[in-house]
Amino acid sequence: MTFKTKLAATIALTLAVAAPLPALALDDAQKKEIGDFIKEYLVENPEILVEVQEALQKKQEAQQQAKAQSAITDNEKAIFSSPYDIALGNPKGDVTIVEFFDYNCGYCKRALSDMDDILKEDKNLRFVLKELPILGPDSLAAHKVSAAVRDLSPEKYGEFHRTLLGGEGRATEESAIALAASMGLAEADIRKTMADKPHDDAVREAYSLANDLGITGTPSYVLGQEMIFGAVGADDLREKIANVRACGKATC
Repeated sequence: MTFKTKLAATIALTLAVAAPLPALALDDAQKKEIGDFIKEYLVENPEILVEVQEALQKKQEAQQQAKAQSAITDNEKAIFSSPYDIALGNPKGDVTIVEFFDYNCGYCKRALSDMDDILKEDKNLRFVLKELPILGPDSLAAHKVSAAVRDLSPEKYGEFHRTLLGGEGRATEESAIALAASMGLAEADIRKTMADKPHDDAVREAYSLANDLGITGTPSYVLGQEMIFGAVGADDLREKIANVRACGKATC
């Protein structure tokens, strides 16, 4: 009898004997014997632990997506059509993707080219930018400047966004205002708009959505009824966009 067969037989016999009895019916010697069998088997077959970890990860991801799908349904308007956001690309596109980002997120900086490459190729895509300033006071301050730019000159927001997110160094209130001023916006107007319209509601909405959707970092995307966590790259995004067109879901 092989060890694997012996292990299976031992466990089966133990379960058959113990099933009608309380869990404490196994004495210490029996528990130790079963434990030794299992330990020996796992030591000889450690790849099983990898399989277990992969199965656990898949289960957790499925639970995460199920929670996210419910949250997307409950918050559809705030996610896809919030008055606080601006969409790039085709405003009437047949597919909408929403990106949660922070101006000081290194992965968001890397993902900027993914957005631009896809928008250049796909003329029927609506790309919503949802600011989620989670990386400290500088990010929050830069967001407030960004919101002022959006209010004062929405046609310049795309350029402002790309330049600030794609720039080197940390985005701050000062660097964001300097950028906006270089684009022709008066600093006095920016500061007045920031004071008059601090957009605290926009930040609260973004934080609330992130919590409901299970977002713990940026970038994170909403596409169809699915969450995409992390800078997955342009190819993965293209595939999921194509899936939405083909079957109505990001994963067919």
